[in-house]
Amino acid sequence: MPLNLNKPCLIEKQMKSSAWLPDILLLLNNGFLLLLICCHFGYLFMNGCVICLTLAIGWAFAAYVRRRENNRIKDGMKGGNSFSFLCHDINELEHSNQVNLPRVSIVMPLKGFGEHNLHNWKSQITSLYGGPTEFLFVVESTEDPAYHAVIKLLADFKDVVDAKVIVAGLSTTCSQKIHNQLVGVEKMHKDSKYVLFLDDDVRLHPGSIGVLTTEMEKNPEIFIQTGYPLDLPSGTLGSYCIYEYHMPCSMGFATGGKTFFLWGGCMMMHADDFRHDNYGVASGLRDGGYSDDMTLAAIAGAHKRLITSPPVAVFPHPLASDLTFSRALFSTHCYLSWGFVAPYFMATVHVAAALQIYMKGYSYGETTCTTGGLLLASWLAICTFAELLSMWNLTRIEVQLCNTLSPEAPKLSLDYYNWSMIFVAMLVDNFLYPISALRSHLCQSINWSGIRYRLKNGKIDKIERKKDKGPKFTDLGGKHLYGKKVATPKSSLLGSLGRSFAHWHQPKKYDV
Repeated sequence: MPLNLNKPCLIEKQMKSSAWLPDILLLLNNGFLLLLICCHFGYLFMNGCVICLTLAIGWAFAAYVRRRENNRIKDGMKGGNSFSFLCHDINELEHSNQVNLPRVSIVMPLKGFGEHNLHNWKSQITSLYGGPTEFLFVVESTEDPAYHAVIKLLADFKDVVDAKVIVAGLSTTCSQKIHNQLVGVEKMHKDSKYVLFLDDDVRLHPGSIGVLTTEMEKNPEIFIQTGYPLDLPSGTLGSYCIYEYHMPCSMGFATGGKTFFLWGGCMMMHADDFRHDNYGVASGLRDGGYSDDMTLAAIAGAHKRLITSPPVAVFPHPLASDLTFSRALFSTHCYLSWGFVAPYFMATVHVAAALQIYMKGYSYGETTCTTGGLLLASWLAICTFAELLSMWNLTRIEVQLCNTLSPEAPKLSLDYYNWSMIFVAMLVDNFLYPISALRSHLCQSINWSGIRYRLKNGKIDKIERKKDKGPKFTDLGGKHLYGKKVATPKSSLLGSLGRSFAHWHQPKKYDV
């Protein structure tokens, strides 16, 4: 018995007849069977909604912490303290207080030279911290492009800051970055009380070093102080994927105090912990360490040491303009994300089936289709809107806080963010992160800045450096590693897709 499409109310009866195979094929062709199957997976929709709402609540709390600190600074300015972006009490700027500030050594491990490095280095060495400081730029060799760039920069500040470049040589037992850091602490001033590790992609505020030092002085129990970057996307899909990936992590750094998270881009520690290898910090890093923040976070957890993140420790982080999608994806680790993406796929199926029913003139009452799928899809859309709204609000607050903390710098603006691209990035990178994690797990190696580290039992077992020095760029920052810029390699299909989305709605670039 053929399916009578002119009488849709008979569909359910005809499915029970003996000629079930043609009916099933027709139902599959029209999307009804797929819709019916998807209805049995309603829990996936709820899972997606829960994830969206959890993120929204977390970002709302982080925005509250950042907003409170921004309001405190502005209230201080209204109350007559024009330097409240540097310190809470203007009396702290008196000479009698400044001369007693502890010495801080700032160690900056470098690799390659990128489009934003020069600006970042200037912000680091022109701090308004009133105590004695020294800036130690540590490179692998004089062949590194960063070496010549820093030498030229320091020549302009020769009589202004205490800064020097240190050549660390090649690492043999740990990652090159950690090796550079350890050489830096070996060369730091004997009277330094604190050591601050900074990556070259950190753009400090004038009062950042002072705030971190003040907190260390207030609470000697602090083991490490850290902060977190505010990503400024350049317009490519890859840069938006990096921004979207960092945003959930930002919740753990917006506590205004104690945290379990640690970002290696900004870490202030007691210098004596390295001099005396307290808690095994130096030996733990040197003996097969490949991730400075993960190793130190593990040491802090094992010895129950305190990690804190001040509410003002958020730093502008412009992403490279030539950051392609493929270079961004595999520089990050995976979290469980398919549960986030699957509901959107299923919602698309439900909406497509409903549109087909509508276009063919059927009514919902005349078919076996129910409105449950559309209801779940509507809830998912509402939760997604709440998530994006909360992300937008936190980004807005952090942009305002960064502008308040750096009144002399060009103003950051939320207008540069393309929220359509951010939603696309949420789906694309969350779908591909598990694939990236599987690949990373199977190969048991990490390629950082042109050096491949083979891992064994959670430590570096072997370091491989190719004679041709490997790639010309870092995986994430788009920095030139070995010399002149070369032609951009042919991009993958995903890279082309990223550029297509970027051209569809290309935002203005940051003039910072």
